[in-house]
Amino acid sequence: MKALINIDYTYDFVATAGVLTTGLAGQKIEAALCQVTQEFITAGDFVVLAVDGHDPHDQYHPENKLFPPHNVIGTSGRELYGQLKNIYQEHQTQCYWLDKRHYSAFCGTDLDLRLRERKITELHLVGVCTDICVLHTAVDAYNLGYELVIHESAVASFDATGHMWALNHFKNTLGATII
Repeated sequence: MKALINIDYTYDFVATAGVLTTGLAGQKIEAALCQVTQEFITAGDFVVLAVDGHDPHDQYHPENKLFPPHNVIGTSGRELYGQLKNIYQEHQTQCYWLDKRHYSAFCGTDLDLRLRERKITELHLVGVCTDICVLHTAVDAYNLGYELVIHESAVASFDATGHMWALNHFKNTLGATII
């Protein structure tokens, strides 16, 4: 069984005016990311929308010292970007919205439990940022024994060098299939 984890494809990470945007790199993957998402929904596979949610006043969260406030809970910056927002609105009952607080979609969430109860062994990853949240999610998935598939045309970063490094790391260190 397989599942799709769609990571952080939100206004703050993708829109030109987003607070911590991947900009054009993130915008260019929209069609591929939405196509993969729609294919998984149509096939009846488990689709997870793993979305960063932050409180800029949380003095204990390390990201608040590293990055400007982004994906703040209750703001439009945390909304899904572009066509993905429409896909989610149309198929909410077929998608699992996962609030995450850290880079990895597994850290402090019930994701592993939800995947195991569905007997899922293969995870497909799309979204942003390739070298941050996608990477940390992939490492945790690998450590938990999941097979990984990364959709190269549906991941992006604001750091081109980091993006390429992460793609190589997925393949050469985590044994992921890159398609």
